[in-house]
Amino acid sequence: MKKEFIDLWLKTGIIRIRQKDNEKIKSMINSAEINAKVAKTIQLDENSATLIFREIYESIRQLGDAEWWLLGYEPSNHEISLEALKEMDIKEKIKLNSLDRFKKTRHDINYRGFRSTTSQAEEILDFWNKCGEEIVKVLRKELGEKDEDEKINPPS
Repeated sequence: MKKEFIDLWLKTGIIRIRQKDNEKIKSMINSAEINAKVAKTIQLDENSATLIFREIYESIRQLGDAEWWLLGYEPSNHEISLEALKEMDIKEKIKLNSLDRFKKTRHDINYRGFRSTTSQAEEILDFWNKCGEEIVKVLRKELGEKDEDEKINPPS
C-alpha cells in the first residue's frame, strides 16, 4: 500500500489508526471463512442467488477489513476494505479487478431492491474458490499462523 494513499486516507478519515488486535483479526478471518463455507452449501438457484452473493461478498469484505487491521488501520467503508485486497499477491490476481463490480452489485441488492442472477452468484462463488481461500491463507500467514498444510507436513 502506497504511503501517499495511506496518508490521504488518514487525513480524510477513510481509515483510522488502530492497534493491531490479533484476536479480532483471527475472528474476522474465521467468520469470513465459516460464512463462505456455509453459503457454498446452499443449493444455487434464482431464489438463493442473492443470499449466496451477499454472504460471499461480505466474507470477501471481512477479509479486506482483516488486512487493514493487520496493517494497523480500521477501514470506514466497503470501498477501502476491498482496496486492501487489490494489491495482494495471489495466483489469480487478475480476478481482484472484479471487486468493484461485486461491490456495486451488492449495493444494488441492498439499497435498490435488485436480485442477484445465478450467474453473478456463480461468479462470486468462483472468486471465493480461486481467490478467497488463498487470501485467507495469506492473511493467516501474515498473522503468524501456520498453514493447514504445514501443520500436517511441517517443513524440515
